[in-house]
Amino acid sequence: MELRQIKYFMEVATREHMTEAAHSLHVAQSAVSRQVVNLEKELGVDLFIREGRRLKLTPIGKIFLERISHAMNVIDNATREVSEYLEPEKGTLRIAFPISLAAHTLPTAISSFRMQYPEVKFQLKQGLYNDLIDGVVKGDFNLALIGPVPMNENRVKRKILFTENVVALLPIHHPLADRSSLRLWELKDDPFVLLPKGFVFRDIVINACKELGFSPHVAFEGDDIDALKGLVAAGLGVTLMPEVTLVDSLFRSTVKVPVVEPNVTRTVGVITPKERVLLPTEQLFYEFIQNFFVRLSGFK
Repeated sequence: MELRQIKYFMEVATREHMTEAAHSLHVAQSAVSRQVVNLEKELGVDLFIREGRRLKLTPIGKIFLERISHAMNVIDNATREVSEYLEPEKGTLRIAFPISLAAHTLPTAISSFRMQYPEVKFQLKQGLYNDLIDGVVKGDFNLALIGPVPMNENRVKRKILFTENVVALLPIHHPLADRSSLRLWELKDDPFVLLPKGFVFRDIVINACKELGFSPHVAFEGDDIDALKGLVAAGLGVTLMPEVTLVDSLFRSTVKVPVVEPNVTRTVGVITPKERVLLPTEQLFYEFIQNFFVRLSGFK
């Protein structure tokens, strides 16, 4: 079994099309097809089901893809570790993050880090909460910023970087918009705009409301933080939001108001593999980001 065969197989599995895989790999389609056929012969199983021009993985093909992806991650990490061993300040960082940390938290940390290590390169990947955890476990990446920090997840290591307040975001003409603070109970009759089901922060909002004895009426859903800001700006409802998401981008026609009863908070931190060590450049960033938020907290 050759690395070339594996790479060709993985590209075909991802694109489900032989021609598209060949274009991506910059080789002839016949070369890709031949390598995939040779791999199937060597393994003694069919890895793909041909459906017209599309190629779908067989059940055993899906298992092989999952296992071989882990192996390729190990090989890639080993290669990177060798190259970074002598010069970790020139390595590459792969970091995953949720959308709620994309606008301010991550860019601020990276900007400060690059002032100290300007030759480090970054590969950034945005993901949903559970995908971030699974990605660290499987080896797709070794570092992920996350909020809230998964305290009951035993498959990863975790480090809380800071705890932030969750605030109410209201239309500017809302009756409570001029208040210096509000109690969450005061919003029980308002329509809410929330992230879709499956987003952890949606659960934080709903659980905070239920603790006070009411279930929020979800009038609209938005796929990301900016969509929620737009819906609130349009006067279609109210929402709760991590305060960090409003640092640099509070929409016109909206007002943020602290929530004092209950005091809703969210932890933000970084998760790393439990069964693998960080690569040299990753270790540099991991140590930097901890010190960075300690200093930032002291400054505040």
